[in-house]
Amino acid sequence: MKIKHPLLLRIFLSLIVLSIMSVLLVLGSRSVLKSLYPLRYTEFVETYAEENNLSDSFVYAVIKCESSFKSDAVSYVGARGLMQIMPDTFDWIKGRLKDTIDYDGMFTPEDNIKYGCHLYGYLMEKYESEELAVAAYHAGMGNVDKWLKNEEYSEDGKALSDIPFPSTKKYVTKVIETKKIYEKLYK
Repeated sequence: MKIKHPLLLRIFLSLIVLSIMSVLLVLGSRSVLKSLYPLRYTEFVETYAEENNLSDSFVYAVIKCESSFKSDAVSYVGARGLMQIMPDTFDWIKGRLKDTIDYDGMFTPEDNIKYGCHLYGYLMEKYESEELAVAAYHAGMGNVDKWLKNEEYSEDGKALSDIPFPSTKKYVTKVIETKKIYEKLYK
């Protein structure tokens, strides 16, 4: 039997091969993405995220953006651990939790996640918005409160139309986009 249209057959076979390669690439990319956006400290993330009414993907995104899951991370301003807790913030949370650990405890994954989730739970309750909570975590509640009162940055006093600190604006975008990646990868 002779094939009447060998060009059509080649095109058809090429499409099949490309389709198979695309599927393999997507599957391979997914595993690469999972290695870049891992789930670590799951027991602590799940426990303290639930305790503070946060999504797991949100907490993973914060940890990824703050420390890339390095429990011994220290920022140039002295923030420590997975969720990068500052000394004054540590003292404030420690008082609210009536805890007895010292600041070195922020290098312990469970304690750091517990404190970071407690703070984010408080910020989410106060601002009712992940974007505002992240902005407050990065720039401070006082700054976010001022921005919400300023018509240049907020039209309704409840949401920000602009964030005047470029580093905070970039950070908020990074955390929210990273959260979306976690949601898509681990649904």
